Amino acid sequence: MIMKKQWIIYGMLTLATATWGSAFIAGKIAVQSFDPATVAFLRFFVAAILLFPLMWMMEKNRKTPTLKDYGLFAVLGLTGIALYNICFFIATKQAPVIKSSLFIASNPVLIVLLSGLFLKEKITKNNIIGMVIALSGAAFIITDGHILSLLQFGFEPIDFVLLGAVVSWALYSVVGKVVLKKYSAVESTTYAVAFGTVFLLPFASYETSWQDILQANSSTWIAIAHMSIFVTVVSFIMYYYGIKEVGAAKASIFINVMPLSAVLMATFFLHETFTLAHGIGAAFVLAGVYIGTNTNIFKRRKITATYSKNTNS
Repeated sequence: MIMKKQWIIYGMLTLATATWGSAFIAGKIAVQSFDPATVAFLRFFVAAILLFPLMWMMEKNRKTPTLKDYGLFAVLGLTGIALYNICFFIATKQAPVIKSSLFIASNPVLIVLLSGLFLKEKITKNNIIGMVIALSGAAFIITDGHILSLLQFGFEPIDFVLLGAVVSWALYSVVGKVVLKKYSAVESTTYAVAFGTVFLLPFASYETSWQDILQANSSTWIAIAHMSIFVTVVSFIMYYYGIKEVGAAKASIFINVMPLSAVLMATFFLHETFTLAHGIGAAFVLAGVYIGTNTNIFKRRKITATYSKNTNS
């Protein structure tokens, strides 16, 4: 029964991070009409409108947040909602896809390190091995098998933006684990989105006029609606629930599913070619996720080897 629940949680994490992959496509559509901060604001403003009624319906016995709790929610909103998404959409608009995707895919490395440092989560050999294999697969997918092409990119100012995205999301995941000790995934996500939307409002107001909003085409609004409903409301709740159940370090390994899903969706929706390198990278990602989340795989192998040795003696 416990194993069944664990696999359900892993399924939720896979679905959540796979849905995030669609944000690359929807984001590229949205930034054609709006600047990055405006896209982020509209995405989370709509999400907040949906999340509050959802929270009121699902959480009948809600706790009243203390001043300290509001401070933590503000940190979540600042890191995972405002800063991360501003950096993400700037990168979507300006940075090479190879570089930006690899930066985002490196999130699990920092999350694992911060989880061990601040949350005292146990970092196992499986976590490290799984993370390295999954990240290698993500790099293989992103570069279409030409990993050495990463050396062609020198240091550029946009790298600070990409680094900001990685650090922001890592902090969001780690602080989120602390918040989830007291609040549900729905409550945590709702308050984080609310604070993040408030932080994004001044930037959106500065860079966008009502005329820009009125002139935006239907594709832009569909892309924003998709990011609001599926990428934010549904996926954030599933990801936060996963962090609560299995920890930030283990949940972060599933982030490597994101570039895999982005490539598959680009193949289906944008008619890009799915190459052999994508297939090999996908196999590495799935293998890395399996090894990183299966804490007994090497232990069972060791026991089996010991048993075989004893029976053959």
